[in-house]
Amino acid sequence: MNSAIIYKLLSMVLLALSAVFALCACAGLLLGESIRDDSIQAFILTVAVSIGIALICHILGRKGEAKLFRREALFVIGISWILATFIGALPYILTHVNGSIADAIFESASGLTTTGATAYSDFHEFPKSLLIWRSMSQWAGGLGVVVFFVAILSSLGAGAKILFSNESSGTSADFDHGRIQSGAFLLMLFYLGLSSACAIAYKLGGMDWFQAINHAMTTVSTGGFSTEAMSMGQFQSPTLEWISIVFMLVSGTTFVYIIRLFRGQTHILRQSNEVYWFYGLVAGTTLLLMVFLVDLTGQLPDHESLRVSAFQAVSIITTTGYATTDFNQWLPPAEMTLLLVMFIGGCSGSTSGGVKVVRIVIAIRAATRSITHAFRPNVTIPMRMGGQTLSERAIHSVVLFIILMTALQLLAMLFVSANEPNLSFAGVFSCVQATLFNIGPGFEEVGPTENFQFLRSSTKIFLSLLMILGRLELYAVLVLFIPSAWKRFS
Repeated sequence: MNSAIIYKLLSMVLLALSAVFALCACAGLLLGESIRDDSIQAFILTVAVSIGIALICHILGRKGEAKLFRREALFVIGISWILATFIGALPYILTHVNGSIADAIFESASGLTTTGATAYSDFHEFPKSLLIWRSMSQWAGGLGVVVFFVAILSSLGAGAKILFSNESSGTSADFDHGRIQSGAFLLMLFYLGLSSACAIAYKLGGMDWFQAINHAMTTVSTGGFSTEAMSMGQFQSPTLEWISIVFMLVSGTTFVYIIRLFRGQTHILRQSNEVYWFYGLVAGTTLLLMVFLVDLTGQLPDHESLRVSAFQAVSIITTTGYATTDFNQWLPPAEMTLLLVMFIGGCSGSTSGGVKVVRIVIAIRAATRSITHAFRPNVTIPMRMGGQTLSERAIHSVVLFIILMTALQLLAMLFVSANEPNLSFAGVFSCVQATLFNIGPGFEEVGPTENFQFLRSSTKIFLSLLMILGRLELYAVLVLFIPSAWKRFS
C-alpha cells in the first residue's frame, strides 16, 4: 500500500472541506449571525480541526512515490467519505442543536451522500450558517469531493483517471478528452451552471434568495434537504414544483450525455439506451401513480393529479426525496411502485442514487438471454449498451453488484429489526431502502412527513454506514476491511 499518496490526497480533501466550512461561516455572518454565536464559533473550530488534520496528513505524505493504483484510489475514496462524515458532524455538535452525537453523524452522512434523510425534527430552526452547511454538504457530495479536487489536480497524471472513474458513477472513457482533469473540470462547470440556473429559476418562481440557493444545491445534487419544515410542500406553489421536476430530471440524467448534446454531438442520441429507459421509467411511473390517485380520490385526472404524480415519481426515481404530499396515505399499489423505483434509481454518471437504470437494463437482458440459451444453447447472443458490445466480465459484474446490494439490504434489515423491535416491517424495510439507496424518505415510521430521530444511536450509526456504502457503490468501503489490500504496493 502506497500510504504517502493516500495521506497527500486526504490532506487535499480536508483542505477543500475547510474552505467549505469557512464559506458557511462567512455566509452566516453576512446573514446576520455574530462572531460570538455558537454556530459561527463551531465553524471556526471545525475549520481549525480540518486544517490541523490536513497538515498532519501532508507531513506524513510529503515523501514517497506519487504512484496511484486502483487499490489506493479505492482507499482514498472510502476513507475520505468516512473522515468527511465525522468532521462534517462537528458543526451540528458544536452548535449545540437539539440532538445527540449520533444524530450529528447521521445528518452529516445524509448530507455528503445526498441521501436527504434527517435526524432532526427542528432543522428549520437551525442558524442560517448551519442550514447552508446542510445544503452545501449535499451539493459537494453530489458530484463527489474527489471529482472536485481531481479537476484541479495536475500532478497525478494517469492517477487522476483512476480516481475519477472510481468516484463517479460513469467511467473516464465517457470523456473524449486527452486529459481526465479537463474532463472533470468541464463536468464541474456544467454542475455550477446547472446549479446557478436552478437557483435563478427558483427565485423567479417565488422563493427568496436564501431559499432559492439552498434548494438549488439540494435539487441539482438530488439530495432533498430543505430549509422548510414541510419540504417543497411548504410553498404550495405549482410553479416551483414544475421547476423542481425539470431540474431533478436533468440531474438524474447522465451529465456527460447532456454535455455532449450541448456540444452538438447528436450522434449519441442513437446510442444512449439508458437515458431512454430512464425517461420511459419516469413516464410510466407517473402514469401509474395518476391511475392510483384517481382510484384513491374518485376524481378524474387533472393538472393537479398530473403534477402530484410527476413530482413524486421524479423525486423518488432520482432519489432526491423532496415531498409535497404524504404518500404514506396512498393505496398499497402506489407504495409498491415507489418502492420499486427507489431500488432502481437514476442514470449512471448522474448525482442520483439507487442501483442505476443501466444495471437493471443489463440484468434484464442477461436474464432474457439465459432463458433463450435454455432451449437454444448454441446460439451466440451479444449484448450491446450505449453503442458498445458488453463483455461477459462486465455483465457478470453488474449481476454480482445487484446480488450484493440485495443481500446487503436483507442483512441490514435483520440488524435494524433486531435493534429496533418496535418498528413495523414496512418501517424496517424502508429504513434500509431509504439509506442504502440514498433516497431519504421511506414509509410508515420514517415516511415523508417523519424523521429518523426516534431511532437508537447504534441504529443511526449503522444507517450512516449504509448511506456511505450506497453512495460509493460498496467496493470503496468494503476494500477497507480486506486485509490483503493493506499489503505493500508494487
